[in-house]
Amino acid sequence: MNSYWIAPAVALSYFGSTAVLLWRAWRMLNGRPAGKAGALTLAAAGFVLHTLMLSPVLAQASLHLGFSGVILLMGWQLVLLLLLGSMRAPLENLGILLFPILAISVLLYRPHATGATGTVASGPVELHILTASIAYSLVILAGAQAILLMIQNHLLHRHRTNGIVRVFPPLQTMERLLFQLIGLAFFVLSLALLSGMVFVEHLFAQHLVHKTVLSILAWIILGMLLWGHHRFGWRGKVAVRWTLSGGAVLTMGYFGSKFVLETLLGRQWG
Repeated sequence: MNSYWIAPAVALSYFGSTAVLLWRAWRMLNGRPAGKAGALTLAAAGFVLHTLMLSPVLAQASLHLGFSGVILLMGWQLVLLLLLGSMRAPLENLGILLFPILAISVLLYRPHATGATGTVASGPVELHILTASIAYSLVILAGAQAILLMIQNHLLHRHRTNGIVRVFPPLQTMERLLFQLIGLAFFVLSLALLSGMVFVEHLFAQHLVHKTVLSILAWIILGMLLWGHHRFGWRGKVAVRWTLSGGAVLTMGYFGSKFVLETLLGRQWG
């Protein structure tokens, strides 16, 4: 399938959803009620087209995931998780941060780069790859939620309660959502690490050791944050710092090493 004509349509849908979310925020700032259905409908349309872009990769007998293909898959998972989460919780504001980035990444996608130097996997290893990518998507959502929580905390501490703060859900709700995302991300990342240890040969080989070590470090960071929240009531700025630190470490392990090995060194990466 020729994805060159689909990519602009996907990007337009995501940019459109961002614009509607900003318009919604403006209405709320002016004391007018505003729903989220329009923004989510545009995002859902983008998701359907995004699926069409991704279908050649997912339809292969073995999962070929080069750097470009991983970005496309990760963005697809982010939109899916955000759409599903927004049905039950006030997560739609995360789209203001994420949808523009996803739109740009779709426009930069090059189909022929997907399998050039990517991973060829099958069977249980595919399950490990997909689980790891879902875990990373959840960490990205948690990081975006942490950024919004940081902004909200900053404004509330300066007693600016009549501006953009009115767009956010109550602080307690924002924090509860953050720790729900972190808990889910920690669980899925645990499954990813466990499946990697069981199904991936030479997990600590030279070309994988950095990814493995950094993923374990991110898992430890998220686990310590959950423990600190349960044991000592960590929240606010502490929760934001730990969440963003875990996300940064996982990004270095997942994308940083993949970019260096495939794009700079031209090597295959597992």
